[in-house]
Amino acid sequence: MQKLIKAFEHHLVVERNLSPRTVSAYVRDLRQLEAFLTTLPAFSGAAERWISRIDTIVLRRFLAHLHGRCRRTSIGRKLSGLRMFFRYLVREGFLQDSPADALSTPRAEDYLPKTYSVDQTGALLDQTYRGQPLLMLRDRAMFELLYSCGLRVSELTDLDIASLDRHQCLVRVVGKGNKERLVPVGEKALSALTAYLQARSDQLTDAPMFLNNRGGRLTPRSVQRNLKQHLLNAGLPTDGTPHALRHTFATHLLDAGADLRAIQELLGHASLSTTQRYTKVSLSHLTQVYDQAHPRSRKQKKIAVRDKSDQKGNK
Repeated sequence: MQKLIKAFEHHLVVERNLSPRTVSAYVRDLRQLEAFLTTLPAFSGAAERWISRIDTIVLRRFLAHLHGRCRRTSIGRKLSGLRMFFRYLVREGFLQDSPADALSTPRAEDYLPKTYSVDQTGALLDQTYRGQPLLMLRDRAMFELLYSCGLRVSELTDLDIASLDRHQCLVRVVGKGNKERLVPVGEKALSALTAYLQARSDQLTDAPMFLNNRGGRLTPRSVQRNLKQHLLNAGLPTDGTPHALRHTFATHLLDAGADLRAIQELLGHASLSTTQRYTKVSLSHLTQVYDQAHPRSRKQKKIAVRDKSDQKGNK
């Protein structure tokens, strides 16, 4: 099975021209399937013959194994990779039929993205950053850019100095599927970036935008770790992620009246339906404001009824 996975990986890179991150995710999912198969009695023999024993029932057991460990969106992505893998094996003549085609994609979860309020965002970005001066300049620039442009954390760490056009106040971002987009950079983010880059000794345009303390490219995991520390310093919940700043960017734009299609372009979403989930966040916020402020809202009614009951009881 190892050889088939390697051949499939080559197919993804050469024929389908998928991004390294996407290829890595698909291969990792297949390794996870391979590890699961080792727990089944039917797959105790030579791994070379495993592929002919994999049927729809085995794959259903694998997906059931993932429930509770992964979100439905992750399971859906893994299933997409499995379908692609087995169709490739059919095309290459290793299998007659794909056992993954009979599997249905799990229904997407209806959840609201985690966001920060305007005050919470201000508390994070406007705090005094304490530590090694260059690293603190970096962190401020990093979080300002995440919020200013709504970047994915992987997009942030992939940036080079040449990605930033300071005169046009734009940053060139390479998103999913190696698709490029230009995103405006706000004044505060541009100021923070300029201060950080001017403090650095290297000004090579092909150098990474954000460096770790050893001079290498910063990783998404490091961004996550640093964000948690600064959330703690600002007195905010530490369960936030860099992606929450992306959600916050979209939600705040929508609350201010920005067009949904413009937000879709800024975020780099292929489908408008992905962007539309932010309307639920805004609607939830508006409903909360309404319930708290309108004299005839449901919550106000409940309070009024409860007050009358208390008055009767006191009599």
